[in-house]
Amino acid sequence: MLDKLLQIEQTYKDIQEQLMDPDNLSNQEKLIGLNRKSQSLQEAYDLFQNYKKYTAQKKEAEEILGQESDKDMIEMAEDQLHDANEKIEELEGKLKIALLPKDPNDDKNIFLEIRPAAGGDEAGLFAAELLKAYMLFAQKKGRKSEVIEQVYNDVGGIKFAMIKMSGDHVYSQMKFESGVHRVQRIPATESQGRVHTSTITVAIMPEAEDVEFHIDPNDVQMDTYAASSAGGQNANKNQTGVRLHHLPTGMIVTIGDSKSQMQNKEKARQVLKARLYQAELDKKNEEEREARGAQIGGGDRSEKIRTYNFPQDRVTDHRIKESRGNLPGIMLGELDDIISALILYNQTEMMKAEKEE
Repeated sequence: MLDKLLQIEQTYKDIQEQLMDPDNLSNQEKLIGLNRKSQSLQEAYDLFQNYKKYTAQKKEAEEILGQESDKDMIEMAEDQLHDANEKIEELEGKLKIALLPKDPNDDKNIFLEIRPAAGGDEAGLFAAELLKAYMLFAQKKGRKSEVIEQVYNDVGGIKFAMIKMSGDHVYSQMKFESGVHRVQRIPATESQGRVHTSTITVAIMPEAEDVEFHIDPNDVQMDTYAASSAGGQNANKNQTGVRLHHLPTGMIVTIGDSKSQMQNKEKARQVLKARLYQAELDKKNEEEREARGAQIGGGDRSEKIRTYNFPQDRVTDHRIKESRGNLPGIMLGELDDIISALILYNQTEMMKAEKEE
């Protein structure tokens, strides 16, 4: 571990020097790459500086205990040694996690896509409630949520919705939300008090930047249409909606949420890029899972990941086989405990895999 940490320390220092180099200030692409690399090393670098500080304190205390005869000095050194040993043990645990292989997308913004699956109107209603929970969670974290596209059904539920969530470490916290979410409750439309089971699908896609993922404009065909979303008569009369067709894959993105065709085109371009990037990630993740048998599922939309049982006030995550109560709070965005448990489980499984290798 020490060799890895020394290498990280030297790499981090080299990057800081490059960031201060005037020759690099005009190269935007290089600066983005250097900053991203610096951020990825920051946690391990800071932990290592603390580790070195307490290691030095431990050595100093041991030297005092080996030479000193004064009772007060010995007592002071023993306290210092005890404190240093506690801190070193704590930091060693954190460093093991910090040295795990990093997901290069962890610091990125995301596109969150949500759709009802089985259950008709009730599924659409729950999709709207879960989307609200995600947006409240983002708000608590100081993040920004921007609606890209939202289509409602006749009872106020969602047929389809996509939001962009921006802020610090968004993908790292939200990536395990991809999959099938199941709800068990008595629908508002149920007259006989029977519990229904419905499902919705959630997809989390990291935002892809131009410098790392490029789409050939010749591969994209654009059509416009009269949008029927918010925007009133003007939206219906003008060709504000945009439909992008990626010819090599057949992937189609349709956005008509904004009144401006230019805004819809830019949103559609970002979404198309994110979906194509996600398709590449899915392929790569599948290869890694086959090779390592790794960690939590990679977000396959067909994978049932969680059940929200309202009559029993219970939320169960099937991947880590863990249940908890406080469903009303969870639906108000109190997702920290659920997400932290998934991150911890994934880190634990990764450390097991590292040991086996």
